[in-house]
Amino acid sequence: MTKPFSVLSKLAAVSVLAAISLPAAAQSAGDNIVNIGWFHLRPDEKSEPLNFRNPPTGQIAGSSATISNADTLGIAFTHFFTDNFALTADLGIPPKFKLYGGGTLSPLGQLGEAKQWSPAVIAKWYFGDKNSQLRPFVGLGVTRVWYSSVNLTPSLQRAIAGAGGTATADLSSSWAPVANVGLTYNLTQKWSLGLSVAYIPLETDATINGRTVLGGSTQATTKLTLDPLVTFLSVGYKF
Repeated sequence: MTKPFSVLSKLAAVSVLAAISLPAAAQSAGDNIVNIGWFHLRPDEKSEPLNFRNPPTGQIAGSSATISNADTLGIAFTHFFTDNFALTADLGIPPKFKLYGGGTLSPLGQLGEAKQWSPAVIAKWYFGDKNSQLRPFVGLGVTRVWYSSVNLTPSLQRAIAGAGGTATADLSSSWAPVANVGLTYNLTQKWSLGLSVAYIPLETDATINGRTVLGGSTQATTKLTLDPLVTFLSVGYKF
């Protein structure tokens, strides 16, 4: 009576060993992966001089601005159409950038701040096969960028509208390409670590409208080039 049980035990052991020895598919056609992590945005910024359009008129000679780095929570959803081709939607909490005066505007200190919305869709090609533990990738996509919570500091409002005046700013929205490289390290069949770097050539037109204490209006414009380098460090889960 013990022999059948012995045979069954040996067969079960062989089956377990065989399952362990089989490679686990890390990413393959039909898989969905959610990554959650940290976005770090480092602008490579430059700006045109501040230019008054109505009284007074003309440029503020030597004026410029610098833009701070920003950090935020990032979420990415990836779907694999084949073992190597995937499409990723990058989302997250909008990062807040701070704008500081440069050149002749340096004495003003911080000029303002704004939140940037930039959801992106990126097509990616993963190298290696579906069972590779380390999978580098390259990607190319597009993002739609717009801004909210645009606030100017009192120092800039005084420079635009005079003492006692107020000013508000609008930043133009735009489409921009996204170039992306990175790699995924598969910890288990379900869990992975991801690291990627993206470059976004990005410009925005800033229009500042002021209202003087006597009710008059004034307007100034400039162009800001951000060109951010975006690093994304994340943990991924496959389902």
